[in-house]
Amino acid sequence: MTEESEQQGAGPAALRRRRRTRWTIVAVAGLAVVGIGATVVLSSALADTEPPPPTGPETATATVRKTDLAETETVTGDLGYGPRRPLSGRADGTLTGLPETGEVLERGEQVYTVDAEPVVLFYGDLPLYRELSSDVDNGPDVELVERNLAELGFGGFGEPDENVTWATERALRNWQESLGLEETGEIGPGDVAVQPGAVRVAEVTAELGAQAGGQLMQVTGNERLVTAELELSKQDIAKPDSAVGIELPDGGTTTGKVASASPKSGSDDEQQGAPGGGGQEAKLEVIIALDQEQAAEGLGAVPVSVTFTSDTAEGVLVVPIGALVALREGGHAVEVVENGENRLVEVRPGLFANGQVEVTGDGLAEGMTVVTTS
Repeated sequence: MTEESEQQGAGPAALRRRRRTRWTIVAVAGLAVVGIGATVVLSSALADTEPPPPTGPETATATVRKTDLAETETVTGDLGYGPRRPLSGRADGTLTGLPETGEVLERGEQVYTVDAEPVVLFYGDLPLYRELSSDVDNGPDVELVERNLAELGFGGFGEPDENVTWATERALRNWQESLGLEETGEIGPGDVAVQPGAVRVAEVTAELGAQAGGQLMQVTGNERLVTAELELSKQDIAKPDSAVGIELPDGGTTTGKVASASPKSGSDDEQQGAPGGGGQEAKLEVIIALDQEQAAEGLGAVPVSVTFTSDTAEGVLVVPIGALVALREGGHAVEVVENGENRLVEVRPGLFANGQVEVTGDGLAEGMTVVTTS
């Protein structure tokens, strides 16, 4: 009997048994697959609940370098013309002329007018404090007047000194004539405005028609300066003539020198820094002169970054700070990689700056490779 005839001769019961057997096998196989899948998922879930193995900081290597190291502090400063100061009138009369805001005034130029007569700018550190004539005693104000007259081309009295002579009076008359003033040969506090140098008018505070006495305007110098603030406790890094770095808003850089540094004026509450007093630490106002004023050409009053140098170390070995290893017995070391082997070399840390540290130690040399945290 052939297989086909055998199948044809099989009854319904036999076919049902075969189908049941086939489905039973498939079901068992499917269960086995599900079981395997369930085992994998379960094992994976259990693995996820186990704590990860402990890991330390990733390590890398660095080269011991010989270089200069500088510890710096960067603060925000303001590029402008320096602090404002008041300019006051000392003449009797009515204000009939005032300068424009932003105007630059130099020696011998008119600052303002009183009763239609000019009051001009003299340079000096001492204000005129009396009327000068042929019968006054000698004094430093005489030298100030003579020096300004000589710079303006009205000399003839020799080297400026503290003595009033007939030559001083003649120079005064010639100067007065050039201004269209009465030629008296005398000069008083209200006739000139004395300033340390050329000034830039920052703000006019008086009005035409007002009395000429009292504050008339706020002025600054005409030199581009940077003004910055430091905590008073850091005054050692802002000594006069100290070099600073300056970053401009356009990304350019230049340099400057500290021109002056003094405690910033303010209320007692603002300047109190005593413990428990609740006040902020007193501030130091630092004025910085640019080494090259043209570096600020085209820039108005803008913020800049000022970098002060607090400490330097020249020609020293440096490694990344992450290369330092604290020894159990005290002190520090670096882990040197040499000929495929690692060894600790004890070192003495020095200056820390910009993520680097100065190190000295026997057996440490430029060009060596050390382990560091990445």
